[in-house]
Amino acid sequence: MERRGKAYRKAAEKVEADKIYNLHDALMLAVETNPAKFDASVEVHVRLGVDPRQADQNIRATVVLPHGTGKTVRVAVFAPEADAAKAKEAGADVAGEEAIVKLLDKGALDFDVLIATPAYMPKLGKYARQLGPKGLMPNPKSGTVAADVVKAVSEAKAGKVEYRVDKQAIIHLGIGKVSFGVDKLEENAKTFFASLQSQKPSSLKGGYVKSTAIATTMGPGIATENQVN
Repeated sequence: MERRGKAYRKAAEKVEADKIYNLHDALMLAVETNPAKFDASVEVHVRLGVDPRQADQNIRATVVLPHGTGKTVRVAVFAPEADAAKAKEAGADVAGEEAIVKLLDKGALDFDVLIATPAYMPKLGKYARQLGPKGLMPNPKSGTVAADVVKAVSEAKAGKVEYRVDKQAIIHLGIGKVSFGVDKLEENAKTFFASLQSQKPSSLKGGYVKSTAIATTMGPGIATENQVN
């Protein structure tokens, strides 16, 4: 704690160390204790009782947050020109085979989501090492390999986010900005928790969720009642 900044230490004093807060109170406290001078993200951190090395317990899914994340999502679409035109009408920032190849050849990954039609996926093989480490390689599980590019673009722009368990069996997900206010953050959080509940592996013998915490980008962690069984 001594190494933390003055603003962080002051914020942390408002969090009772041994208390587990209900979701609404945790979000209120997170907003109140945001030490940053900017509109920080509010994040959920969930430690699961799964083994990510097991294929059926390697949790990975998407969810459309009703109020989005507060971030501007730049969407690129790798598809035939006919689909590319529809994607642009739906709000894609860049679309089309030639346009995407030009960006990839330059190494200019100036987008947050890359959507590809199934037929065009093989053409991305040569860029896998470039896209994979940055989490930009289209994947059917994340809804970024899609025949219906209009729907995929619309969902990405509307607040569709992917979450996945890391090697430590923890899921980290931003559910909005401090400026959203508690009610919108709570709606987003509950939507995420409902999605996470639906991903519970049938083979899991122990508890699914071990602990849950809420925090802002630079704020203290707030232990929160588990919302998932």
